[in-house]
Amino acid sequence: MYTDSVAPRDLDAIIAEGKIRAVTNVNQTSYFIYKGEPMGFHFELLKKFADHLELELELVTSNDIDEALGYLQSGSVDLVAIGLSVSADRKEMMQFTEPLIQTTQVLVQRKPDGWTRMTADAVSDNLVRNQLDLAGKTVYVQKGSSYAQRLYNLERESGMDIGVIEVPYDAEELARQVARGEIEYTVCDDYMSNIIRSLYPDLDMSTPVSFPLNIAWSVNKEGTDALVAELNSWIMGFRTTREYAWLERKYFSGSRPASIAGSEYFATNSAGKVSPFDEIIKRCSESIGWDWRLVAALIYQESRFNPSVISPRGAYGLMQVMPETGQFFGYDVTRSVENNIRAGISYIRMLDKLFNEWVPDPDERVKFILASYNAGHGHVIDAIRLAEKNGLDTGKWEDNVSLFLERKADPVFYGDPVVRNGRLRQGVQVNAYVADILERYEHYRNIK
Repeated sequence: MYTDSVAPRDLDAIIAEGKIRAVTNVNQTSYFIYKGEPMGFHFELLKKFADHLELELELVTSNDIDEALGYLQSGSVDLVAIGLSVSADRKEMMQFTEPLIQTTQVLVQRKPDGWTRMTADAVSDNLVRNQLDLAGKTVYVQKGSSYAQRLYNLERESGMDIGVIEVPYDAEELARQVARGEIEYTVCDDYMSNIIRSLYPDLDMSTPVSFPLNIAWSVNKEGTDALVAELNSWIMGFRTTREYAWLERKYFSGSRPASIAGSEYFATNSAGKVSPFDEIIKRCSESIGWDWRLVAALIYQESRFNPSVISPRGAYGLMQVMPETGQFFGYDVTRSVENNIRAGISYIRMLDKLFNEWVPDPDERVKFILASYNAGHGHVIDAIRLAEKNGLDTGKWEDNVSLFLERKADPVFYGDPVVRNGRLRQGVQVNAYVADILERYEHYRNIK
């Protein structure tokens, strides 16, 4: 849940911290993992905006609209990026940015049995084609969504009764339930219809239930004028670029979005795999007490989940273990995926014991282990000694030991008597390696 309320942050405070916080939802349009990589329309836009301001992006996920808005109202996040439609009621609660896309809400319903042998007119005759024909029908929609509000408005406008059932599932899950015959009707945005129709060809989404609506991000209503101005300026510029048009096609048009969503490596909260090796990674990770998703993030960084890759130095497989290192721990790393992972895990266990004395905090120790996995533990121990000599905290990575790992490229530092392993040219890259793994781990935690 969100924290106790704090004042919303405007742009100056966000830039001063160097981080912008946003809440988004986990689904096939906003944010998901595909073949180990974080993806999603709103995720990619958020990353591009954060990069535009040279900010770190911190994500919170929620598929509950009320909870997501609670994060915003409490000040826990600066921005809601869950594809909200702009409405007068919502404008009373928050400020919206310039629109990102436009949409029309459409009814999701099953085509009649045998529809492939029927004419188009015959199919339509068996479907709801007029909003007034929803009288007496039961429509399931996400709790707190604009779909629910639209149906309530339709009831008031027409004087008819619609059985509106609000449930804690998003439009994509409810479309799946319609396809499986568990419910008869739901509502979704038309920009989602290409993906849903490709996955579930028995569904029809040709009946509009709303006029065109703007989809936008939102921020707190008070104290965020500079943030809104910066967002609007960036959105209006970015919408005119080829890159934006490519993102729209990537997530909403053609066959690729459906092929991604239909893959077993399309990962959301409820389904999908991070990699083909999830079960082995889970089993092996237990022996060192690491979250399997952290090990998976390390493996992705090392091999992109390719079990056959061999480095120029001869490191092999998923965890890029040198064959002689594998032999030291009793494993032929070229023989099987499990052997390769067990050898890598054994090396991590050894590093964990090695750094336990210097770094008592296990969360901090992970960073030292990751750096050692990439650069060798000797260079990391040198950086610890340099940090100690220069009065910094030897048990902290960022802005302490990591600084001296980078400085080992400088003869002033690698020539110091406390240094026993010589020069390290790629300290900057090693720090980026650690940061990339931890960032990917956060994505895997968000999704799985």
